Amino acid sequence: MSAPTLSARFALPILRGRGVPAAASEDWRRPAPSGAQRRADLAIGLGVAALALLNVVLARSAGIFATSSSPALAEQVCWASAVTIPLIWRRTRPEIVAVVVAAAFIAGQYRGVQEQQVASGAIFAAIYALGAWSGDRARARWLRLTIIAAMFVWLAVAWLMAHDKLPADGLPGASGELPPLLASIINGVLINMLFFGFAYLFGETAWQAARRRHQLEEQAAELRAAQTMISEQAVLSERVRIARELHDVVAHHVSVMGIQASASRRAMDRNPELARTALTAIEQCARTAVDELRRMLGALRAVDHPGTDGALLPQQRSVDRPVGIEQVEEIINRARAAGLEGRFGVFGAPRTVPESVSQAAYRIVQEAVTNTLKHANATMIDVRIRYLAQDLELDIADDGLGETPGAASGLGLIGMRERVAVHDGTLETGARTGGGFRVRARLPIAPEADTLAEPNGRSTGADEAGPRPDTTGEPS
Repeated sequence: MSAPTLSARFALPILRGRGVPAAASEDWRRPAPSGAQRRADLAIGLGVAALALLNVVLARSAGIFATSSSPALAEQVCWASAVTIPLIWRRTRPEIVAVVVAAAFIAGQYRGVQEQQVASGAIFAAIYALGAWSGDRARARWLRLTIIAAMFVWLAVAWLMAHDKLPADGLPGASGELPPLLASIINGVLINMLFFGFAYLFGETAWQAARRRHQLEEQAAELRAAQTMISEQAVLSERVRIARELHDVVAHHVSVMGIQASASRRAMDRNPELARTALTAIEQCARTAVDELRRMLGALRAVDHPGTDGALLPQQRSVDRPVGIEQVEEIINRARAAGLEGRFGVFGAPRTVPESVSQAAYRIVQEAVTNTLKHANATMIDVRIRYLAQDLELDIADDGLGETPGAASGLGLIGMRERVAVHDGTLETGARTGGGFRVRARLPIAPEADTLAEPNGRSTGADEAGPRPDTTGEPS
């Protein structure tokens, strides 16, 4: 019997998946082949089988490995078909295909089948597919090692059966550096190690590549979902901010308009001049409210259509006047026009504060004054701004009813807390012992070495009253 040539090949690498932890690798299952892949396997399997049969005819015609014990053509065709046709199911049933192809390969070698080239490729493909497509990684690993070990055992048996047929001096042309038998054994072992080693390695690499591709697809899907969620949250957050702005701005002006309208109705007959003044204030508040509504609608349009940022109408841009702590006195003036005694004082050396802090301070004062107008039934409101060493303090107090359910549970105080929290500040609200309600907010600002809060400073409308002492029981 002739020794196997490129047939029983083996490499002994115990190769694990690279770049993926073993525990994680065992858990993942490669998706089943698609319909297109199954159709491709059918075409490939039939094509390889046809090529093997053609090779059988060519080998017989050329007399390759022809011996007196060579099987008949029918048997050779059967063995060639048994080795190649199972490749049709190499991705759907890789374990069964590998065992069948290996058994047919060894049996055909034992029977002396003349076709070996295509059969060698078939066993390579079967071992590769077992590594690339098997769902049970531990079983696939041991099954491949078992098949390769069986090939090695068959290689040893084949050499023992054929060694006496090798001439003592080797084949014609042997140079004699090594004994012919030893050289043949070493050559066969090395070739088989490379052959089966590559089959094992390529199968493992293909499985790892499929797993990494699956992980990348999952990560891409998660990223897309996260981006969608972040976008939705950003839109929701912006809408909440705009709603808060609408409440702070428009509600304030509408409240002033309501009070002015009531005063105008009462003074219409007795004091036409006072009624005219109230109507003028209503007109101004209405215009301001409409302008603010336009600005908010433009902001909502930008939220719903992010790509149109900067596409606001010119009139919307023109009314988008930034508000800040410098405009707080305007709020007090509107409160005076609504009938309240408005007191306003600035203490400490005024200095530039961040724009976000300035706007938050304006909105806090505006909301506190609005709550006083709507809920407190007060006659006086006292607003004080203090520039401290490291904080901007806002102190708003009235002489009204104190804490009322409408003010405590509405959006106003919630909006104040959110604005203060954004700047890592503090907010104190509550009823005063002597009557009324107080809001005190502190917003951190960058300290200045030459600027400290002093008890004396610019004051309008409160000088005659003097500093307002803290009353026992007030928030401190």
